[in-house]
Parts: sequence; structure tokens; C-alpha cells
Amino acid sequence: MATMKAWFDTIRPKTLPLAVAIILTGSALAQWHGTLNWSVTLLCLLTATLLQIVSNFANDYGDFQKGSDTAERIGPLRGIQQGQMTATQLRYGLIAVCIASFISGASLIALAYETTQDLIAFAILGVLAILAAITYTVGKKPYGYLGLGDISVFLFFGLLAVCGTYYLQAHSLDWSIFLPAAACGFLSTAVLNINNLRDIEQDRKAGKNTLIVRIGAENGRIYHCILLSSAVLCYAIFAIVHKPLLLMIIAIIAVLLAKHARFVYQQKDPMALRPMLGKMSMLALVSTVLFSLGLLIL
Repeated sequence: MATMKAWFDTIRPKTLPLAVAIILTGSALAQWHGTLNWSVTLLCLLTATLLQIVSNFANDYGDFQKGSDTAERIGPLRGIQQGQMTATQLRYGLIAVCIASFISGASLIALAYETTQDLIAFAILGVLAILAAITYTVGKKPYGYLGLGDISVFLFFGLLAVCGTYYLQAHSLDWSIFLPAAACGFLSTAVLNINNLRDIEQDRKAGKNTLIVRIGAENGRIYHCILLSSAVLCYAIFAIVHKPLLLMIIAIIAVLLAKHARFVYQQKDPMALRPMLGKMSMLALVSTVLFSLGLLIL
């Protein structure tokens, strides 16, 4: 039997703040418009967290099946990689989490939908989210091996997650919601980018053609800075249009992200990026919490 520690490591708790971050943003925007629903928010948090775990389980399973996780891996050794669990155990765990995320998502839709169109649209989006989480590394042609992971993360852990959380509470959608949603998407993509920068040599040898493998480490570090700058720009435009006082909070976020971007840009050794995955995930959480609090109290 796989140990509890092996399952805990496979969940990758350091990545879970991403799920919290995007839902907090969508719910803060709903509260800003006076439509916050705590039951919807909690179910959104549960569903997003489960989808993140589905993605993590599928990533480990798919990479193991394709032999991408080797002894050269710089990141923390995974449970299946260390022999602490079998591929069959991980597959059953993946199926269990998929079922749990489906039940949570279905409960969320049942609670929040108002029209048949909403029901159908969110049912389709929910299924697509689960499929996207699985097929990142699983299947004959996983899109993560084709350099398309960044687009998927931006959409599902940015635009769709934030706008979806907001819409299920407000039942309307304003163009300005897409700005903080895009900011979350850029921050989420930055987390993936750190992972890909760290593992670039191993991924290249394994034939995992992530975006970073395609463009190279130097361009990848520049790309990381662009992602973080884009997140700040989206927050700033939203603040200028709707709440100028929020720019004080955006300035703090900009300083935090600039410090991280400088470190990543200057580090040529992938080993130096090993602790940066958890730090970037926490930065995404801190940035969204600061933005959300500023939105509500300023």
C-alpha cells in the first residue's frame, strides 16, 4: 500500500494555493458587486482544489508512463518515481479524484445555475476542465508534450475559473472582470513556467517539448518576466478604471513580483529554481489576496 506521505507528496500541496487564489479573486469581485454567495464560494474552492489535484495526479502518472521522470529530475522526487506507490495505485487515485471533482462540480452547478443555458454551458466547461487536467500528460498525444500547457493553464486557471466563479454568483459578466481574471491566468502560467524552466534539460531529453524547451531557457526567463509584468498591468488597468486607490496595493504586488522576476532572470542554474515553484505559487496567492482585500476595503 502507498504510504500517506506518498499520497501527500503526489497531491503537491505547494501548488494548491493556486486554486485558492483564483476562487478568492472571483468571489471578491462578486462581493464588490454585492452578490457574494458563501455556499457557491466554498463549492468553487473545493472543485478548483480537486481539479488541481487531478492535474497533479495525471501529470505524475502520464510522465511516469512516458518515462519522463528520470534520476536526473531536479524537482522533488515523486512518490511513484521513488517506488512508494505503483502506477495502478496512482491510476485508481486519479480516478477517485476525478469522480470527487465531478461530484463537487455537479453540486456547484446544481446550487448556482439559474437557466438551462447556464446548466448546459457549465456542465460542458466542467467536463472540459477535467479532460484538460488529465490529457496534459496522459494519452497518445498529450498537449503538455506539445508546448500547449501554458495556454490551458491561462484559460482554466485564469479566465474561466475567475469569470466562472463570478458569474455563478452574479449571473452576469462585465468586461472588466476579464482583467483580474487574466492577471490570475498570467500568475498561474508563471507557476507552470517555473516548473518547466527547472526541468528543461530533463524534458528535452525525454521528448517533452514544453514551451520552454521550444524557446530555450534564456527566452523562458524573459517570458517569465513578461508573465508577471502582464499580471501587474491587468491589475493596474482595472484599478485605474474602477478604483484608483487600489493602485497602492498594486504597487506592493508589483514590488513582490519584480523581486521574484529578478531572481528568476538572473539564475542560469536550474537547481536554483527548485524552491521557486512553491514560492511562485505563494506569490500568486499573496497577490490575489492583496488585490481582493484592496478591492473590498479601499
